Amino acid sequence: MKKIYIIHENDEWTKHLTNHLEALQLPFEEWFLDEGILDMTKAPPEGVFYNRMSASSHTRGHRFAPEFTTQVIKWLEHHGRKVINGSNAIQLEVSKVLQYLALEKEGVRTPKTVAAIGRKQIIPAAQSLDVKPFITKHNRAGKGLGVRLFHGIEALKQYVESDEYEEPVDGITLIQEYIQSPDSFIIRCEFINGKFYYAVKVDTSEGFELCPADVCQIDDLACPISEESEKKGKFEIMDGFKHPILLKYEQVLQKNKIDVAGIEFIQDENGEIYTYDINTNTNYNEEAESRVNMYGMLKLAHYLGEQLKILS
Repeated sequence: MKKIYIIHENDEWTKHLTNHLEALQLPFEEWFLDEGILDMTKAPPEGVFYNRMSASSHTRGHRFAPEFTTQVIKWLEHHGRKVINGSNAIQLEVSKVLQYLALEKEGVRTPKTVAAIGRKQIIPAAQSLDVKPFITKHNRAGKGLGVRLFHGIEALKQYVESDEYEEPVDGITLIQEYIQSPDSFIIRCEFINGKFYYAVKVDTSEGFELCPADVCQIDDLACPISEESEKKGKFEIMDGFKHPILLKYEQVLQKNKIDVAGIEFIQDENGEIYTYDINTNTNYNEEAESRVNMYGMLKLAHYLGEQLKILS
């Protein structure tokens, strides 16, 4: 029997989807790809394969999960299987450099960024960028990994030379101009089947952690979807959001064969939009969704069911 196969490494981020699949009586199976065996002498099963692998998997002890998943997806595509968020998606998921190049290719503005490969290259990279203030972030990130704000080179130098320095898992640190939002918020646009579904306004006044999932594993800052944060309305789905940038985002997703994603942008004091993240392992905040009766995981479950029906 053909099924929906969910490729992931985090049960907490997937259980809402599987609950909806069960309610819709859709056959599915989870592939938890933190490690395993890929037998290339055999063909994969028939079905629809949905990739939810996360760039932050190494923070949960799954260091090589994205690398393993990349091989599995290539194997699936080689055999002509239907893959939602295939090899292009996972390449962008684990590299912000590739995200920015994909965005800029379609005319989407991103913050000025320089990539430093190796710890000793971070200071020269920041000097070459020559903007103040600036932030650092990890190229393979998720959960706001490595995001720190600096107002000058000396402060950066002290950090890089200290024990507090966080080594990126791929060795690549990004130095990026800091875009100040006058209202301290960002907007995350959600897409399912490559089409805009809704936009969520996220209050960033308490820090850089922007994950909208219902369960976050964050060591250094309070989870943004904690009970206290929800009381403050940290996540708010925007009624009837429209903007020309949405058409460009859809073009980016179409060109890169990405079906499901969340794309984040920030506006400066002049109203200029800067796009800084494509999250192909998108999560949704059900508390915010319940206020407007729009549910991303339910929409996604219906979409996966439609794709499975096409194969039947």
